[in-house]
Amino acid sequence: MNRNIHTFIGCDDEYSDSKIVIFGAPFDGTTSYRPGTRFAPSHIRNESYGIETYSPYLGLDLEDYRIFDGGDLELSFGNTEKALNSIEKYTDRLLNDNKIPFMIGGEHLVTLGAVRACSRYYDNMHIVHFDAHPDLRDEYLGEKFSHATVIRRCWDIVGDGRIFQFGIRSGDRNELEWGKKHVNTNLFDLSGIEDLLESLIDKPVYLTIDLDVIDPSEFPGTGTPEAGGVRFIDLLKALNRLSELNIVALDMVELSPPYDPSGISTSLSCKLIRELLLMISDKNKR
Repeated sequence: MNRNIHTFIGCDDEYSDSKIVIFGAPFDGTTSYRPGTRFAPSHIRNESYGIETYSPYLGLDLEDYRIFDGGDLELSFGNTEKALNSIEKYTDRLLNDNKIPFMIGGEHLVTLGAVRACSRYYDNMHIVHFDAHPDLRDEYLGEKFSHATVIRRCWDIVGDGRIFQFGIRSGDRNELEWGKKHVNTNLFDLSGIEDLLESLIDKPVYLTIDLDVIDPSEFPGTGTPEAGGVRFIDLLKALNRLSELNIVALDMVELSPPYDPSGISTSLSCKLIRELLLMISDKNKR
């Protein structure tokens, strides 16, 4: 693995020395409303140099940890399954080398490729999902593989009682009714985080963050904005609590830079990535 020349700030260490590996999955082939998330990974790297490596929230600095940036995957245009297979194969390699994969999307469907790989390594894996939408439809416009069906396809892998959703505030009636029977959905806010800590403390966790969970007043740069979202600072506090869990892989998806020419949404994404990298790095260093 060669280090990416253009890295996220503070993530320029060697692969062999790093526990966490970040990589981009620039894919938006099933986006149903406003495309553009494929540009997110490169924009995030560019704008990351507008923030500091040091976090005043945590009192930690990226310079004190070893993190490898593998760059962006080359994903097939027009072939969704081939793109998912590429993500799965890369994630599998990282897990085989005892790394923690941190994928930057791209649309939310990219999560499925990583979950496929992780499920082979962790039999009892649970998924914690932050999003404005449940993504539990069995199909969307006749397609089984879509950013609107991604969590349903993940459920196909992990089964009942292993998916926990937060911030959900929009969805099809049928998928929300289905979700009541098969997943744990927390509507509108992030309450229930403390209870989750108790139930998942010893279990492997895949963390997926769709950035449209944040209110569009703070995060307008996404393809499917939904009013009534959570605040950045509240999401940050929730993630800090969840970092105590055994997070074996994670992703952050659905930044669409073209819809926020101010760059605020990209800057927010960079800050959230920095905080997550520090949280997980510090836990694995103890």
